[in-house]
Amino acid sequence: MVCLGNICRSPLAEGIMQNKINAKKLDWSVDSAGTGAWHVGELPDPRSIDVAKKYGIDITHQRARQFKAKDFDEFDYIFAMDASNYNNIRKLAKTEAQKEKVTMIMNWEKPDMNQGVPDPYYDSDGFELVYDMIDRACDRVVEKIGD
Repeated sequence: MVCLGNICRSPLAEGIMQNKINAKKLDWSVDSAGTGAWHVGELPDPRSIDVAKKYGIDITHQRARQFKAKDFDEFDYIFAMDASNYNNIRKLAKTEAQKEKVTMIMNWEKPDMNQGVPDPYYDSDGFELVYDMIDRACDRVVEKIGD
């Protein structure tokens, strides 16, 4: 799960997906990162923590980190929150196989629409929308590859 700073969207996505993994007892691991390094080591944004908590998900154990090229070796899927991050992640890929791992997360719910998850950092009201969008997309991921 990758966004820009790894404090708003991707920590929510990690928490949502982990919650679904636990519920389905899937043998998956999930992590999140940002393409930028501004917040490395920080907790998720308090508004992300609050919206996750509202739905029974605790993301306070997470700390922001920057996406690294080695993540291509660690993960089968790399979910970008928007087109800018999608492009930045793909620039780090060294092979076509690595590039193919990168997808826009909302394409799992709305294939080929390339819809981005809006960054709610400057819009406190946007955190609920972001949660809903990511929750739906994660449902599709679990449905399509979880069984």
